[in-house]
Amino acid sequence: MFLVTPVLRAIQNVAVFTWDFGLEIVNVVTPKRKVGHVTPEGEPGAGGNWPEYIAPKEGDSRCCCPALNAMANHGIISRDGKNIKFSEMPHKLNATYNFAPSFTFFVPNLAAHMLKKSFSKDTFDLAEIDLHNGIEHDASLTREDTGIVASQAKPHVPFIKELLASASGKDEDGNALLTPKDISEYSAKRRVEARATNPDFSLKLAHKLVGSSNASGFLTIFGGRVDDIESILVEERIPDGWESRIRKRKGLTFAAFNPVVYKVERGIDEKKYKAKVAAEAAATVADLKVEGGEDDVADEEVAAKR
Repeated sequence: MFLVTPVLRAIQNVAVFTWDFGLEIVNVVTPKRKVGHVTPEGEPGAGGNWPEYIAPKEGDSRCCCPALNAMANHGIISRDGKNIKFSEMPHKLNATYNFAPSFTFFVPNLAAHMLKKSFSKDTFDLAEIDLHNGIEHDASLTREDTGIVASQAKPHVPFIKELLASASGKDEDGNALLTPKDISEYSAKRRVEARATNPDFSLKLAHKLVGSSNASGFLTIFGGRVDDIESILVEERIPDGWESRIRKRKGLTFAAFNPVVYKVERGIDEKKYKAKVAAEAAATVADLKVEGGEDDVADEEVAAKR
């Protein structure tokens, strides 16, 4: 059973993060896994051979997390997304995405605690992960806010397309890559727009960090590669031949992941985005004054104020 008192949880957390630091030391001093051998032999996806993708059908349970939904769509966890054991998730997350054992122990335990369930004994449906302001939060990069669309089971494709179109990086083969700066800038846009359109909007610091953590998975596990990210976000499908871009022997630790999260969150500047929008509106009005009549300018100024 998950440790229930604050003191015992604190002790457990210290133990987990000490373990995590040790795993990162092992990562530093040991060779990386070979390309093509990141997913362990005997596990789903070994050698890039993922189980058949089947899109969810009516009655299946899905959630706000594309990575978990993809695991269900490929049958790595129950295809209907129901009655999943918390205790089976650490191994499956580690084998599928190469998150470190410390990482995959901590996150399902945290989810069980938030849902007031036992990590060792209980099960969950994917939809339960959508507990608002638990793991699910406003200003998501892939979903509309719960206050706008109650179900978080399906992605909002226009958001995803806009995010991917903002990719400014390139790999050595010229393929498009998302960068931390791209994600920070789009996160700022989403926060400003969600705050303006959702009357029930809320986003405390903890949930800002959850949002930046979720987005940082694009940069780490998926290496920022737009083609792969599009598949996992739009179809919630693991690409054929794919393996985690994290080749470290013990997987992605918190010690390596948290600096990426911090960089993304630190780069989110809502004031800068608002100033950019205001400047663009002012430039549009100025152009109309040159090209059009006063009626057009007045209409544009009214629209900008809205």
